[in-house]
Amino acid sequence: MSSILRVAVDTPLRQIFDYLPPPGAFQRDNAEPQALAPGMRVRVPFGRQRTVGVLVEVADESPVARAKLRPALEILDDEPAIDSGLLGLLQFAADYYRHPIGEVLATALPVHLRDGKSLVAIEERWRLTATGRSEALGALGKRAPKQRAAIELLQGTDAGAHEMQVLGERWRDHVRALEAKGWVERHTTPRNTRRWSGGAQSAGPTLTPAQAHAVDTVVAQFQRYVAWLLHGVTGSGKTEVYLQLVEHALAQGRQALVLVPEITLTPQQVSRFEARFAPPAVTDAPPAIAVLHSGLTDAERLAAWRRARSGEVAIVIGTRSAVFTPLPALGLIVVDEEHDASYKQQDGFRYSARDLAVVRAQRENVPVVLGSATPSLESIENVAQGRYTRIALPERPGAARHPRVTLIDLRREAVESGLAVTTLSQIERHLGNDGQVLLYLNRRGYAPTLFCPGCAWIAPCHSCDARMTVHLRRQRLRCHHCGADERLPLACPTCGHEVKPVGQGTERVEEALRDRFRSVPIVRFDRDNVRRRGELEELLARVNTGEARILVGTQMLSKGHDFPDVTLVVIVHADQGLFSADFRASERLAQTIVQVSGRAGRASRPGEVLIQTGFPDHPLLRSLIESGYEGFARAALEERRQAHWPPYTRLALLRADAPESSAVMTFLEAARDLALPPPANVRILGPVPAQMARRAERHHAQLLVESESRGALQSFLAEWIRSVARIPLTQRVHWSLDVDPIDLS
Repeated sequence: MSSILRVAVDTPLRQIFDYLPPPGAFQRDNAEPQALAPGMRVRVPFGRQRTVGVLVEVADESPVARAKLRPALEILDDEPAIDSGLLGLLQFAADYYRHPIGEVLATALPVHLRDGKSLVAIEERWRLTATGRSEALGALGKRAPKQRAAIELLQGTDAGAHEMQVLGERWRDHVRALEAKGWVERHTTPRNTRRWSGGAQSAGPTLTPAQAHAVDTVVAQFQRYVAWLLHGVTGSGKTEVYLQLVEHALAQGRQALVLVPEITLTPQQVSRFEARFAPPAVTDAPPAIAVLHSGLTDAERLAAWRRARSGEVAIVIGTRSAVFTPLPALGLIVVDEEHDASYKQQDGFRYSARDLAVVRAQRENVPVVLGSATPSLESIENVAQGRYTRIALPERPGAARHPRVTLIDLRREAVESGLAVTTLSQIERHLGNDGQVLLYLNRRGYAPTLFCPGCAWIAPCHSCDARMTVHLRRQRLRCHHCGADERLPLACPTCGHEVKPVGQGTERVEEALRDRFRSVPIVRFDRDNVRRRGELEELLARVNTGEARILVGTQMLSKGHDFPDVTLVVIVHADQGLFSADFRASERLAQTIVQVSGRAGRASRPGEVLIQTGFPDHPLLRSLIESGYEGFARAALEERRQAHWPPYTRLALLRADAPESSAVMTFLEAARDLALPPPANVRILGPVPAQMARRAERHHAQLLVESESRGALQSFLAEWIRSVARIPLTQRVHWSLDVDPIDLS
């Protein structure tokens, strides 16, 4: 019998560990031998600790002598926690992103499961003891009517908390009293789950011809893998297409996975799906939808994960890590706003949820729909290469039309607190016409700089190569890179001159608008103003009811939200990204401008967009206005082709950081030397300091690896990283590998 357990443990070590089975692992209480399967959780000794790992393989032999192997302590599951399909996806991800398999598998499990809690939900139930059955009613007589009612309820059966609630709010007190007398006993059992069944509970709107074509096209090939790029302009009704496709999946008894890039988009998306699919409140049907994102408590995340795995819910809506949710009847994957950088994990296991969603769909032979008004250049190239199939939604439904876009030349305009005179007059006009106004500035705080006119001192972060941001309301200076925080000084610490904030942040723009439009309600959307649970929903409710008339915010406002009464959008400072050294900066800026502009004129009222810029003749801005996003994308792809940047080349970035810059460069130079000479079709560039070389008291640098062949890059990385992992680390050097990086800074 195969009797070596190969277990992945949550550790940065790049290996699997062999154990002997625990005593009795193959035999339980004289029952049939326990079948061990990959994906089960195993409690094992690891050094001086006891930890939970995942069984990857049951083998006949081990490279370690059997006498040196330690026995596992316990098999925690009767069936795999990670099914074979999902386990295969995670093993692929570990290989592709060159990350330790134990940490990859841990990413796919809720925290409580990593700690060893039950795989299935456990329910407390109560039943009568033998003494209770024979003595309780007689002993109680007519006393204690609630206890007597509990005894009568438990006659011949047991009951859970749901059934016991008929005894009133204090039913637990009565049951505890019966337990103390020995008449009632408590036991646990796996919670009885029911698979969700049914379809849409309400009808959607009539589809436009383009929407109907999109739905029919996907449904016609619903039984197999196809990657669809749903390119719909802002406000074209992509969400309604998703809803219709999910309805088709549910009608076939299948589940759907819907990914959104950020938590801020989750409430609105959930409300749309609940309006369509939630069972009537008067029924006892299980919920149709489970939500998974990092804002949940560990207990909430575990509960949602269990409901998805059991098939109790039909739809899972979640952010990045939801791509690893177990779904036994998966029939459709949707990736909304597929271009969004939030789908790429930026620390630890640096995976792309969008790319793994495509891989998962391919492995499970189900369709995947990637939706965006501004598709990533990689996805557009995948269409050109025949890997994806494009479906277009070129128009907004009904009377909604594309907004009119105007550039405001800041070189020729008088400016008040960052807002041009023309901008202020247009805001006043739209408010007078009972419209809502949205102002976008991707810079939170009051001002990005605190400046001394006397000696030119600028408030620095003492831990980073960055400036402190002014937060005037709280009278604080904060670093948005490392979190450093200090009191706002009244005078320059160098010369004693009075200091002043320079530049605009969302807080300052809000202040200027309150001074100008004193009677107009204003709400601000940024991480400083939306921190606690429920705050975002409260602000959105104020917008949707029309109470708030002016919206000021960062990227939190740029994606996915539907504000039908917004008739004017102002992009306060469009020049960020026009001259960046990052080759992706222009793509991100173009996507942001199009996405933010798309918040205007989404209903029957015409919309207008004002873009404030000091460079109105810049080619990027001109191409967006004259040729739209598609014209910009064509030009940007040609530039990428000529410069040999993705998607025409493949990248991997080896990052390192340490308290001393010399230690970082020594490590990266040693890593580079291990790669010399590289294969003919692989190039090594660097090492060089990161764009922000010092951050949080640590020095950062990087080494770039590129190749025109994905296969060649992967073959090189497989051997190289094993060697890099053996470099002796000194002075607390930390390093990581980022395959397909989206940020080279």
